[in-house]
Amino acid sequence: MKITLKSGDIREYAAAMPAIEIAKSISEGLARNVCAAKVNGETVDLRTEISEDCELTFLTFEDEDGRGAFRHTAAHILAQAVKRLFPETKLAIGPSIADGFYYDFDRDGGFTPEDLEKIEAEMKKIVKEDLKLERFTLSREEAVKLMNELGEPYKVELIEALPEDAEISFYKQGEYTDLCAGPHIASTKAVKAFKLTSIAGAYWHGDEKNKMLSRIYGTAFPKASELEEHLARIEEAKKRDHRKLGKELGLFTMVEEGPGFPIFLPKGMALKNTLLEYWREIHTREGYVEISTPIMLNRQLWETSGHWFHYKDNMYTTVIDETDFAIKPMNCPGGMLVYKSEPRSYRDLPLRLGEVGLVHRHEKSGALHGLFRVRCFNQDDAHIFMTPEQITQEIKGVARLIDEIYTLFGFKYHVELSTRPEDSMGSDEDWEVATNGLRQALDELGLSYVVNEGDGAFYGPKIDFHLEDSIGRTWQCGTIQLDFQLPQRFEAEYTGEDGQKHRPIMIHRVAFGSVERFIGVLIEHFAGKFPTWLAPVQAKVLPISEKNAEYAQKVYETLKAAGVRVELDERNEKIGYKIREAQMQKIPYMLIVGKSEEENNEVSVRLRDTTENQTMALDAFVAQILDEIKNKK
Repeated sequence: MKITLKSGDIREYAAAMPAIEIAKSISEGLARNVCAAKVNGETVDLRTEISEDCELTFLTFEDEDGRGAFRHTAAHILAQAVKRLFPETKLAIGPSIADGFYYDFDRDGGFTPEDLEKIEAEMKKIVKEDLKLERFTLSREEAVKLMNELGEPYKVELIEALPEDAEISFYKQGEYTDLCAGPHIASTKAVKAFKLTSIAGAYWHGDEKNKMLSRIYGTAFPKASELEEHLARIEEAKKRDHRKLGKELGLFTMVEEGPGFPIFLPKGMALKNTLLEYWREIHTREGYVEISTPIMLNRQLWETSGHWFHYKDNMYTTVIDETDFAIKPMNCPGGMLVYKSEPRSYRDLPLRLGEVGLVHRHEKSGALHGLFRVRCFNQDDAHIFMTPEQITQEIKGVARLIDEIYTLFGFKYHVELSTRPEDSMGSDEDWEVATNGLRQALDELGLSYVVNEGDGAFYGPKIDFHLEDSIGRTWQCGTIQLDFQLPQRFEAEYTGEDGQKHRPIMIHRVAFGSVERFIGVLIEHFAGKFPTWLAPVQAKVLPISEKNAEYAQKVYETLKAAGVRVELDERNEKIGYKIREAQMQKIPYMLIVGKSEEENNEVSVRLRDTTENQTMALDAFVAQILDEIKNKK
């Protein structure tokens, strides 16, 4: 059989063999580091028998699917340790996740931090035991029997929910056996560096009507140094937590009267409005026109758009005059109504409609998280209507705009192309044209991307922008979605150059995404130390004593008249106290004024992260800060 490797090299083997043996034949070092493999694009276990010609890629911890297999094995080690220490515990599920893994358990009384220490110690023993992970399959009847014998009712429920033709596989390591599709690494020995990080509650199947289980989170790495770096990032992330900083800096608050509905305070609104002013500035430059559509529209509209059938569980609904209405979870149907409000010609296209629209989506209470997961938020939508010939150029224009925005804030990013999901509308032909249009634009821009199969919207494929913040975390914010379906469903038309009616094609796109979520990301990215142009308070005037109050007021009024967001601290406190407090508020500039500054019409300037002052003429400082704000330095 001929095996084509990722490098393009072709190797020939006389007989079938497991993937791990092929890895060994290439290099012992590869065999030691490999976590899983891909056969013709499908991720498989290293024990998988390779028996025919194929493309074979080996996955290490550096690959997402390789990390997943490694950390999935760590989850099994966790579960084995729990069963050894607390044998009455029932097992639920234990997947790998972005930064580690978790396992859900049903145990009376749950777990304590002291329990986690005991579990970690037992996990270390299991790693040292070098237990091999062995995969086997059973019939449905045999699988149910085994899990009943082991006293695992949640596993029985999972088996019974599997499709009739599903292969039912298990993994065994020592005395521990778990229902699992895999893949896993070969032995527990490789999981040398791990840490259990937290305990949380989790409903079975995520349903509030089901029993609350205990979820233990952890993370794992091949090397202790990598674990230490990760834990240091976690500690840094705690310091940057936008919920903590949002409260300390007076940006926003959450209240019991409205869970998931953030309230922006004056300083938070200054930040939000500055972002939106920037958004309007660049969109006006790029030929967008701004619109505003109703927050609530009737059921007929949502049925036409498809949301009533595909998204209703996430929508808030009500009845007005005996007619069903829904509060909009998305702005796009309103954009369709704007397009249809007057006849359109090919000369009008592309038509770029921008809207910062307030949308509402029902999120389960357990999923709410500061500004990152809320029930109402502003989305910086734009809907572009165009001819087929304009697709590639418009997508490239949007991608360049998103790149400009992320570069301004200092974000790196990577791109994913998400293709047709199972629950979708439209013909195969439309989906192929739409997907190829996105792919061509990315190729022409020279942007590298990965394909995320089956993760598109129900009406079209999409490009997602995952930005990386200052401590290496990724966030999905910007997206470009190509849609043939909504213009068809709404019977949108334009008159072509040939005088005939044609159907426009539509782009849905956001740059910030949820404005609220983007603000949360910015808070953590900058650790609350916003660049001057974005800071809610850009400068604070600090008189040394009451004798300097009149001059301090003059400095304050001068800056305010120039358009600077400035505050004046008139309290009868020592100057050192005022400076420390302004630094805690992360204000970019502190302007200290005393007798000497007053006599010379100057200010003593201190930056928030320095201990030294620089004396400047007041006019010179005003010119400097205005230049910094104007050019968004």
